[in-house]
This record gives sequence, C-alpha cells and structure tokens, in this order.
Amino acid sequence: MPVNSINSTTDALNLQAQSALPEQALNQQDFLKLLVAQMSAQDPMNPVSNSDFAAQMAQFSTLQTTQSMQTNLAGLELSQAVIQANSLLGRTVQVQSAQGVTDSGVVSAVEIKAGTPSIIVNGQSYGLSALLSVSQT
Repeated sequence: MPVNSINSTTDALNLQAQSALPEQALNQQDFLKLLVAQMSAQDPMNPVSNSDFAAQMAQFSTLQTTQSMQTNLAGLELSQAVIQANSLLGRTVQVQSAQGVTDSGVVSAVEIKAGTPSIIVNGQSYGLSALLSVSQT
C-alpha cells in the first residue's frame, strides 16, 4: 500500500505540474502544417532557400526544448514545495488565515491535495503562502 500512495502523490504532482503550465497556442502539428503550406505555396521561380527552412527548424527545436524545460521546472517547483512542507513537521510556526487571523502552533502533519502541499497547525490546514515565521519547538 505505501507504494501506491507514493505513486498517487507522484501522479498528483505530475498532473499539477502539467496544469500549472500555460496553454500553448501552437504545437508541433501546427508548425508542420504551416511548413507544408509554406512549401506548397511558394513561388517556383523564387523558392524559399534551404537556410530559411533550416532556421525555422532550429527555432522549432528551441521551442520544443523550452517547453520541455518548462514542464520539468514546474514539476521541480512542486517537489520543492512538498519538501519544504515536510521540513516543517514538528516545528512551531506562525500562520495567517485568509481572514487575516494569525495563529501559531506546531506543524502536526502535511496534507497534499491536488498536488499542492499544506501544513496542519492546531487542526487547521494552511497553505505554505500563509506561513509567517518558523521556530524550533
């Protein structure tokens, strides 16, 4: 059973990382369609040079690499948030609720909902953004 919970947590982090990325307007299929349309509509007396096509392919390759790196960074950011939340276990923290009420207590648990970690203080769940201070117990 513990393996399943680890996998479901990893899956939740991956899902959250994918949904955290902005929607892309053009994808690889769109680029290839544009490239084919450009090639078929070019003037046979004045064709586009091979260097222009090579430059477009290089730009597209760079775009794919950037998108992959963006996905990896989003996953890394979520993993880092989970590690940060886990490091707070057993520590005394001061948190501020959405209503502006300040509370302090010992972090008793870490909860992950939809891939986002939150800490449990005095039976209440708080996001990491509500954290005001951390001290040794």
